[in-house]
Amino acid sequence: MSELEVRELRYFIAVAEELNFSRAAHRLGMAQPPLSKAIAQMESRLGVRLLERTTRQVRLTNAGQVLLDQARIAVDAVHAAARRARRAGEPTPRLVVAVKPAGDAGLLREILAAYRGTGSHLPPPEVVVGGSGEPIAMLRDGRADVALLRSPFDGQGLDSQTLVVEPRLAVLPAAHRLAGRRRLRLTDLKGEPIPRWKGAAPSTTAYYTGYDGAEAGDGHTGLAPADTPEGPLVASVEQLLEVVALGQAVAFLSLSTTERHQRPDIAYRPVTGLSPSAVMVAWPETSRSAAVAAFVQAAHDVAAHHSDHMTALAY
Repeated sequence: MSELEVRELRYFIAVAEELNFSRAAHRLGMAQPPLSKAIAQMESRLGVRLLERTTRQVRLTNAGQVLLDQARIAVDAVHAAARRARRAGEPTPRLVVAVKPAGDAGLLREILAAYRGTGSHLPPPEVVVGGSGEPIAMLRDGRADVALLRSPFDGQGLDSQTLVVEPRLAVLPAAHRLAGRRRLRLTDLKGEPIPRWKGAAPSTTAYYTGYDGAEAGDGHTGLAPADTPEGPLVASVEQLLEVVALGQAVAFLSLSTTERHQRPDIAYRPVTGLSPSAVMVAWPETSRSAAVAAFVQAAHDVAAHHSDHMTALAY
């Protein structure tokens, strides 16, 4: 059996995502007949059916779903390899660090200072601040060398190290019926709408909505999906705070994030039974960069000095 080509994987991804040959062909900028032929040839060479086709619909088979998952990884890896090769050939080396706003637990400036102090032989750090989901995308596609990420995230193809584990707090409107309490139980928030993050995977949604398997600590389990009506869709912390302040939802944010966003119309309260937030430094598992290694070591050293502070603030 001959190997599949990157071009063929791109064809299959388009069809599998669109589940429509006409739309997939338009997306790829090609005619439909050669696309259909290419998919049929892939199935013949693999010896399995990838798609079930009827006159009314196209759907993935189990084999097709597996290939889609692996094809995305393979195509991303090829693109990342090309981008990293081009960047490695640049006359002026760079270390690109990806992070999202409030995603560093207040560590980034100290990490950069510690990295710069390791020696002038290392390339200067260039920080790129992206929105939700962008830092890990940049890491995977080769635009970034290292990233500061908050759990949970898909760590496939990455190495990572936990820097700080901090509690998450409930985010309530200041006039909320529970805002007067010093500490809440996760089950106190049953029935409250909770914002959904745009593009979040199911595991990430479970985390942000509080039903990721945490124990309430009083003999009851945490929230279940049925306990949390869907609140507004949000794409940033600022947007989340606005919908909470307007009384449209309650939410959960990490301790360091709440410290950066103090507002008179918002109340933050500790929650028993809510899983914590971990800030991690991550890099491609194939990386052999001395600069990445130095940045990871600087991050580890800085975080070691902050762990006691985070523990003290949790209580």
